[in-house]
Amino acid sequence: MVEVFQTVEGEGTKAGYPTTFVRVYNCNLRCTWCDTPYSYAPAKPEYFATVSEIVGQVREYGNRHICLTGGEPLMHGNKSLLLMAALAGIEEVDDVHVETNGAIHLGPFDEWRKNNGKIGQKVRFILDYKLPASGENDKMIEENFAFLRDTDEVKFVIADEEDFCLAASVVKEKMKKGVPLFSPVWETMKPDRLVDLILEQRLTKVKLNLQIHKIIWDPDARGV
Repeated sequence: MVEVFQTVEGEGTKAGYPTTFVRVYNCNLRCTWCDTPYSYAPAKPEYFATVSEIVGQVREYGNRHICLTGGEPLMHGNKSLLLMAALAGIEEVDDVHVETNGAIHLGPFDEWRKNNGKIGQKVRFILDYKLPASGENDKMIEENFAFLRDTDEVKFVIADEEDFCLAASVVKEKMKKGVPLFSPVWETMKPDRLVDLILEQRLTKVKLNLQIHKIIWDPDARGV
């Protein structure tokens, strides 16, 4: 584990809601612009915890929204599935959104949510589709689009116009369900330029995704 904390959700369709973040250690990718390098090797785990201990920490906050994140929270196979299921099973929780990087096959996790009724319906995937500037585009599992629902989200972190062009193509050609989110890498893609590109391409289903936690707090701050 890396950390469990509460704050407001900083991005996506649930931005602004009080949310408990469960950050699991380690990641199978190394994106050039990653903002959580403390969550994977060579950094070390902050601590170890059982699923029941994690659930106990989450219950103490009492928030209705949970973000299961990393690192890559689904890379631990059945352990990841057990944690996801346990978080969704907390009675007062309405929403468990899982931030996954697109390089983990979603099939087993989607199968669980399909077979678990109202509890399964609480789980949403936030699929972070890696674009060329990330250095990890070749790791994307295209089949994952088949497991998305209308309530899921696909995040595209856009560093330049090459990234934008591929993201637009993916939205038009591969996304049948889910909300597409376009997030600028502020150092290389100014938000106003990204808005111009979205409007020029008439991407009427795309939502601009600004990370409000980096506006409220220092961009390098942890636990917010």
